[in-house]
Amino acid sequence: MRHSTGIADLDEMLGGGLIPGTLTVVLGATGIGKTQLGLQYLHQGKAQEGEPGVLFDLTSRGDSQNHAEYAERMFGWKLRDRPAEWKLENVEALWQRDESRWDAAHLFRGSGRRVTLSDLDFDQQREWKVELNRKLADTISFFYGNFCQGVRRCVIDGIEPSDRASDSFQFDLFEYVYHQILRKEHDWVARDLLRAQFRAHAAEVEKHAYRFEEIGCLMLCTSHEVMLDGLLSRPIESGDVLSNANTIILMGKIREGTRISRALCVAKHRGSPCDENIREYEITGHGLVLK
Repeated sequence: MRHSTGIADLDEMLGGGLIPGTLTVVLGATGIGKTQLGLQYLHQGKAQEGEPGVLFDLTSRGDSQNHAEYAERMFGWKLRDRPAEWKLENVEALWQRDESRWDAAHLFRGSGRRVTLSDLDFDQQREWKVELNRKLADTISFFYGNFCQGVRRCVIDGIEPSDRASDSFQFDLFEYVYHQILRKEHDWVARDLLRAQFRAHAAEVEKHAYRFEEIGCLMLCTSHEVMLDGLLSRPIESGDVLSNANTIILMGKIREGTRISRALCVAKHRGSPCDENIREYEITGHGLVLK
């Protein structure tokens, strides 16, 4: 069954919604409405799969997305952020709902680091990579614990613009999350997390098995381009995350005479026909509404 975005008109443009087990990239400038779209997609999981999705924020210089504020205003949804000091000290906690079921994680919030290699000298790069490695176990436990509790959709937010994806630490971490967690059999994810303790907990792992093919991923990327025309003409590098995405939704501004408005289009959608028209939308108190 396809994942509804929570926006009926957008689902129709997508031929019925997003395809589970694939990557969707939403690309647009700051303030264009990507976060609202992401939250609508996550919240729709409650109606469709019985569990809202989870948000994984890669922002490193403060949380400017206002996720909690938007979620409460749009849906009365109080996001449960996993505390920064949370650590997996008791393996059994992974399968206990009150310990493992969190709505959001902000692993790098407040670290104050820029996210491209060109911003850092050699020693700073090495220090940053050590910090990334320390965060991997926390990252695996966040996703694995939620998937064991029935979560089937996630949003990766906070991807800042860079001239080349290969120069971005955030894309490095995303590649790990996507290929080594989201697109991996549940028992192998558990092995990566538990390591020497896996054999002792193999029965519990199987008791909480899930199918990774059912998990949908929405990646929200900030662009330098503000106008939709600029996004449509943007070149895609070989190996760029856009070239590997199943679906790409572009969000930008359009100009008609003296009037400027927000609009989106589905630039790519493998797996079914889709509506490629440019559709205007507005941001309301309940999220995006297509005109």
